[in-house]
Amino acid sequence: MTTPEMLAAGLTAARNRTLRLVDFDDGEVRRQYDPLMSPLVWDLAHIAQQEELWLLRGGDPNRPGLLAPEVDRLYDAFEYSRASRVDLPLLSPVEARAYCATVRGKALDALEALPDGHPDEFTFAMVVSHENQHDETMLQALSLRPGAPLLDRGAALPAGRPDVIGTSVLVPAGEFVLGVDAATEPYSLDNERPAHVVDIPAFRIGRVPVTNGEWQQFIDDGGYHRRRWWSDAGWAHRRQAGLTAPLAWHGDGTRTRFGHLEDIPAQEPVQHVTYFEAQAYAAWAGARLPTEAEWEKACAWDPRTGSRRRYPWGAGQPTAELANLGGQALRPAPAGAYPGGASAYGAEQMLGDVWEWTTSTLRPWPGFTPMIYERYSTPFFDGAGDYRVLRGGSWAVAPGILRPSFRNWDHPIRRQIFSGVRLAWDADV
Repeated sequence: MTTPEMLAAGLTAARNRTLRLVDFDDGEVRRQYDPLMSPLVWDLAHIAQQEELWLLRGGDPNRPGLLAPEVDRLYDAFEYSRASRVDLPLLSPVEARAYCATVRGKALDALEALPDGHPDEFTFAMVVSHENQHDETMLQALSLRPGAPLLDRGAALPAGRPDVIGTSVLVPAGEFVLGVDAATEPYSLDNERPAHVVDIPAFRIGRVPVTNGEWQQFIDDGGYHRRRWWSDAGWAHRRQAGLTAPLAWHGDGTRTRFGHLEDIPAQEPVQHVTYFEAQAYAAWAGARLPTEAEWEKACAWDPRTGSRRRYPWGAGQPTAELANLGGQALRPAPAGAYPGGASAYGAEQMLGDVWEWTTSTLRPWPGFTPMIYERYSTPFFDGAGDYRVLRGGSWAVAPGILRPSFRNWDHPIRRQIFSGVRLAWDADV
């Protein structure tokens, strides 16, 4: 299969998932489930607007497109807050679907005419990544939707291994290569580049993410009400927001997700927690959160070869036997469900299941060069706002776009995202 054919397949897979996530009546697609999230119809048209901008308009917002300029501007993510988008004169669901189809037809024609190895292949890959990222955003919105379920409970997952919960692995001190280059990961995004050598002291990291059962112990011990575990900013936010448990926990051993009331599975990685909650839990547990450099070394470095692995387990593509990705299950897998996906150091479930908070703020790697979409990373770098980095992806991430070098970020108060926790310790602890 040629590269253009692979990119076409990626575009098609992403679009199929997008359309499944908006396969509801018009009123439903127009609704806003939470002020933190856009109506689904905004995401749908935004996906097409960005595809048209980068693949058909050369990235120039002043170049005429299929939409009138005043409509086109409605889908600029920097112009309007998520909370305000429900009140904008958006395309109707019928119009948004038609716009998506028209843009996609023209984009596939452009891709078919592209010679194998052309530099514009990166832009097509960027568009695939963008759509898949918005699919996860739409799943976040749907998870917050009140009322009866719209989505089924999801596919079955492998059983976990309770004996690995609460255990850790040692990552010895030494240099490793943080980040990637275009030569090894041609579709990596700008904030993942360039690769550079860093030296990290020895540390330990959780073999698996923190589970719901472990988090319940924190709650039972009064963790949400004991000031000693919280940072100043975290305590202030906990009090202001009234946090007493992860999002959608009811205090009686049940939770609501995607409209389903269910018992909270003790062995499942906890999700929907803020950075501040993760930080407080880590302090209570006598641990800390990892830096993103520590996280990436534990995930991708192979000390036996002195080189990076493409994935924690090696070079092979992600499969359902190695990681929980793609959104089919609608939830994390039990801790220990993927021993075959372990990294060289023995850390498991480092890709998929839950995004893992790190202590790091988003910053450019030395030698950073912005990609064609300059606003992807640069407005969010350290100094532009308090954005904490999350690593590892979630159960909702498409397997084709996730890498150990992939960097996500959000405000430390956010928890509508599929965010969880993996602990770290200095090696002498």
